[in-house]
Amino acid sequence: MNFALILMINTLLALLLMIITFWLPQLNGYMEKSTPYECGFDPMSPARVPFSMKFFLVAITFLLFDLEIALLLPLPWALQTTNLPLMAMSSLLLIIILALSLAYEWLQKGLDWTE
Repeated sequence: MNFALILMINTLLALLLMIITFWLPQLNGYMEKSTPYECGFDPMSPARVPFSMKFFLVAITFLLFDLEIALLLPLPWALQTTNLPLMAMSSLLLIIILALSLAYEWLQKGLDWTE
């Protein structure tokens, strides 16, 4: 009963939002909205502009290390487990992998800006 009520409310809310979008006026862009505002760049220029590959590599490296660190976030809750040596070894292994991958990136000059 409770699930059916929640499902019906969500369906009605979704339908209501779709109906409201048709009633709202369409926003038309005019010249003042498409002109640059004190920044000096053309807002209607093509989006595919070349960029340095270093920025991309640093962003990917950041994402990888950030995901690995996110794996360590449940560590305080894991301390409540009965198998403490296994939890400690797996956490230590993850930290060692993180340190080795950082050292590898550093040695491969993946974090250097100058060549």
